[in-house]
Amino acid sequence: MTRALVITWLFAGLRRNEIVRLRVGCIRWQKDAVTVPGTGDTLPADAVCLLDVPVNKTSTAFTKPVDRIVGEAIAAWEKVRPQGAKLPDPKTGELVDFLFLVRLTRVGINYLNNTLIPALCKKAGVPLADVRGNITSHRARSTIASQLYNAREPMTLFELQEWLGHSTPTATQHYAKITPLKIAKSYADAGYFARNLRAIEVLVDQDVVRTGRAATEPWKFYDLGHGYCTYDFFEQCQHRMACAKCDFYMPKESTATLLLEGKMHLLRLLQEIPLGEAEQAAVEDGVAAYENLLLKLSDVPTPAGPTPRQIGAKLVHITAVRPTIPKILVDV
Repeated sequence: MTRALVITWLFAGLRRNEIVRLRVGCIRWQKDAVTVPGTGDTLPADAVCLLDVPVNKTSTAFTKPVDRIVGEAIAAWEKVRPQGAKLPDPKTGELVDFLFLVRLTRVGINYLNNTLIPALCKKAGVPLADVRGNITSHRARSTIASQLYNAREPMTLFELQEWLGHSTPTATQHYAKITPLKIAKSYADAGYFARNLRAIEVLVDQDVVRTGRAATEPWKFYDLGHGYCTYDFFEQCQHRMACAKCDFYMPKESTATLLLEGKMHLLRLLQEIPLGEAEQAAVEDGVAAYENLLLKLSDVPTPAGPTPRQIGAKLVHITAVRPTIPKILVDV
């Protein structure tokens, strides 16, 4: 009886008055595999057993699934339980065969807190209180509720409400505590510190590397979309998200780029680039933020030396000295 009482307390998620008021025959077995309506999922035979819970302070009598170990412990006790007389249920007044009966007396409601739990703690070398307070009959109910809520395939709040026998989900929320480990996993999955990383495609000219020309010739090309950057330390360049087109820049329409893309020994890789706040805004917030980034970088030297403002002035000067000659199309 003690074994059945302890296992029911630990794994059935019941209140103490529900435990001591369980009735003979409260366990029923699911002997056949069944299909769950609406989902198509299959519940294997004997995966769980069903426990009939008596009327409690927040709900009428109901049936809940519990682990096999609970059903097996109760079944083992029922086989050797002495035949007893029916006694009135303190909640409903009806005469019932109580499961936990000793010398024709129902186990008292304070037996768990005053006798059984202190004996278990002493045997296990566990103190009667911890940081959460005294270890009482309620501890097992709150613990298994939190475990079911934090499981790999967790119960929803409303499923847990039904399982605990609560009338509203508000009461269940006090039991549905998220474990620190689950919070840590969710925090890691959220990738907060990875939000400022972006991947950029990199072309590596393996022919240049193998022949030892990497010291004098570009061998790593960062794809900017409109061209390539040949600066080896591109991830450290402050102009990486707003290229100023310095001497390390290779436009895609150039002959050198066409020769590069036609090579047979190119290795295509991805490299993560950490972004600052202004760069992150330029990526996520659009044109205005991008123009703001350009303004901030206008006087910052490029890897080749000149600032974007100086590069722009140089281009304007060249255009003024050598103006574009308009093309005349003749229809022959």
